[in-house]
Amino acid sequence: MDLNFDKLGGLVPAVIQDHRTGRVLMVGFMNREAFQRTLSSGFATFYSRSRGALWMKGETSGHRLAVREIFTDCDADSLLIRVEPLGPGVCHEGYASCFYRRWQDGGWREAEPPSYDPRAVYGGRP
Repeated sequence: MDLNFDKLGGLVPAVIQDHRTGRVLMVGFMNREAFQRTLSSGFATFYSRSRGALWMKGETSGHRLAVREIFTDCDADSLLIRVEPLGPGVCHEGYASCFYRRWQDGGWREAEPPSYDPRAVYGGRP
């Protein structure tokens, strides 16, 4: 069995989950090369649709995602990757998870405080 990269134009979505807490940290996309680099390096690597290039999570911040387990769904067209986050946060806006906003009272509200200062990590630009 091989992953089905054909449904989304060469990409598969990858749900990234903290292996200890079960919290979803982020969702990214992988092409074949990103998936192979993830396997060979042991760190989550993605394909950036906006930049059209591979990127390893944490290559700028140092907040890498060490892969602990990889699962695929029944159609082999999506991934669940359980990771150990190495750093105070995954989100480039300074939060532990990219899913830090909750729908509440008719709008999106921050559900938790930031876990680090993104300006200190990314040099003034989150």
